[in-house]
Amino acid sequence: MYRKFILSFLVLALGLDGGAQEKVSTDSLENLLNEVVVTASHTTRMEGNRLVTIVSGSNLANLGNAYDVLGQIPLVKVDENNAVTVTGKGTPKIYIDGRPLKDDTELRTLLSTNLKKVELLLAPGAKYDSTTQAVILITTRRNFIKGLSIINMGELRIGRETSANDVLNLSYHSKNFEIFGSGLFAHNNSRIKGYSVNHFEYQGKPMVIGSSQNNEYPGNNTSAKLGFNLSAGTHLWGAYYKLSTEHGDFNNHGAEWIDDETPLQRVITNETISKNHLVNAYYDGTFSDKLHLHFDGEYRHSAPRSNVSTHYTSANIAEVNSSQYRHSTLYAGKLYMDYPLAGGSFTFGTEDSHTNSTLRYLMLNHEVESYIPSSFTDATQTAVALFASWDKTFGKFNLSAGARYEYVNYLFKVNDVKDTDVSRKNHTLTPDITFGFTPSDDTSLSLSYKMATVKPPYSQLTGGLIYAGVHQIEGGNPALRDERMHQLQLFGMWKNFMLQTFFMRSLDTYAFVKKLYPAPTPQLIMQPINIDVSSFHLYLIWEKNIRKWSPNLTLGMSTQWLEIDGVKYNKPFFMYGFNNSLQLPGGFLLTANINGQSGGDMHTNRFRGSWFSVNMDLSKRFFNRALTVKLSAKDIFNTINNDWSMTTYGVTMNKYQKYDIRSISLNLTYQFQPKQSKYKGRAASESESSRL
Repeated sequence: MYRKFILSFLVLALGLDGGAQEKVSTDSLENLLNEVVVTASHTTRMEGNRLVTIVSGSNLANLGNAYDVLGQIPLVKVDENNAVTVTGKGTPKIYIDGRPLKDDTELRTLLSTNLKKVELLLAPGAKYDSTTQAVILITTRRNFIKGLSIINMGELRIGRETSANDVLNLSYHSKNFEIFGSGLFAHNNSRIKGYSVNHFEYQGKPMVIGSSQNNEYPGNNTSAKLGFNLSAGTHLWGAYYKLSTEHGDFNNHGAEWIDDETPLQRVITNETISKNHLVNAYYDGTFSDKLHLHFDGEYRHSAPRSNVSTHYTSANIAEVNSSQYRHSTLYAGKLYMDYPLAGGSFTFGTEDSHTNSTLRYLMLNHEVESYIPSSFTDATQTAVALFASWDKTFGKFNLSAGARYEYVNYLFKVNDVKDTDVSRKNHTLTPDITFGFTPSDDTSLSLSYKMATVKPPYSQLTGGLIYAGVHQIEGGNPALRDERMHQLQLFGMWKNFMLQTFFMRSLDTYAFVKKLYPAPTPQLIMQPINIDVSSFHLYLIWEKNIRKWSPNLTLGMSTQWLEIDGVKYNKPFFMYGFNNSLQLPGGFLLTANINGQSGGDMHTNRFRGSWFSVNMDLSKRFFNRALTVKLSAKDIFNTINNDWSMTTYGVTMNKYQKYDIRSISLNLTYQFQPKQSKYKGRAASESESSRL
């Protein structure tokens, strides 16, 4: 049955209509007649320093939800687990009608029919946190509907394991008041199989340490959210509370070996329980039709804990048990104003936060505790930032400039004793500038420079060590310094072609290394260290609508310059992405996305190539578009891998992993008077939220 389903998808894909381009006016972007969409010659164009994709009135409007739309936009990729990335820029910050995305359920329940446009900012200014490399701005259609609104989305995914989830959004709208709520339940399960082998010298002799993994990741997630919006003319207030929980039961059945000794059979279990609280409140007001004032306040608290047990079934080795308890709290506020200045738009504001993150690690095996001791670490940070930016258009030219000043007071304690070598106070100033030129409607050029300070996540700043096997340890590095990043970027568009290229110089970014750890027996430790690396990226994009077929093609390469301990990591990546959406007879819509890349170096990791992966979706609407049914096939040919190697400080590690991604899923979406919430609350401290 599974093979017949895949063959059906392939037959549909081979039937793509490659007819001549239909030339229509740009007004046709708003024409949606029955199930036939008439579009302009291309749906994506460059405006200043951003890419704008018109969704309303195009093929994209019928795809399903916001994830489906993002997956078809040039330079944006949505993987098999709905993780959104921008080519060469990593994970973007996503905003819906000006407010930041809080969780992925918002994108899953945001229907493509309710989208107006999507903007991709590749050179975000000082208004955004300095760590932000790319921003996606989603604008919804302004369809006001009074009364009750319901959207329910359920999905069943079948691969080697079965996963299922359901999201329900409810809201009630009146003229000046809105109350909204949502609930989520998700059961996820996946597998990863593989093995790793480490080659190194110990006491002058070559040695091999290896391990195999057969990992299973079952888990349940729940969340509930309740909030309100209140408006009075040009003044708006709102708040919401969200509670989310997670319960995971990881287990790994594998083996460990050293040289030619008989492998030790091993079972690792890890139970993780987490509860998270989030409160967000905002005020948004306009005065005299010129001054716009906005305030956000945010409180976050998370308390994950885990219990790990490692048991060797075929050897006389005592069971190793450990526990981790982490508590993280964030208080944040952001206040800014926009108003016209010197013929342009000026923004000025402050973003402040106080963060505390504690980690208590308990090693319950006395023998192992001699070299992996129990520890208690406490990280507290107070950050204050001032930012300003100015944007103006001069005929065919556009100029955007800004700067951000940040003061950070970071206090780090180990077992309640201040670590003076790690604790620090920093003052940084990070400027950015973008210059744009638009000589015609189908030609545009943008040049930008940006400097940023990037702080490592708190999970990497811990001083504790984690038992990973008889001969292997994992740990953080509390001495990690903040990264200083410089980026120079050129972006251009001519008709249906786009070009993106940028050079990045990162000082004190972090990368993982593996090396010998001082202990009575051979021990390897993996942990992050600071490095300096330069990289160059080049991408060429082509997009065109050909009647009912909307393809876009991306070709790219990236290379870096890095050397550690005499070893160079300079092998370039080459990649391609070919996305297609096709309207079929009977109101069916097919998408077929093909991606691949060569092997190459990313920091200290050399990844193996994965040249051909295919994902396909087939969807149709029923009952006057109230019900959408979508069938999806992910990684159809089972070609995605995550194999990589690392050579650092005399240790060569080769890791081979096979993900359980190939699957078939059924998605049902029901909508009753769907309406996007008018909530305008935003993240009060984007970088601190990400670090937690």
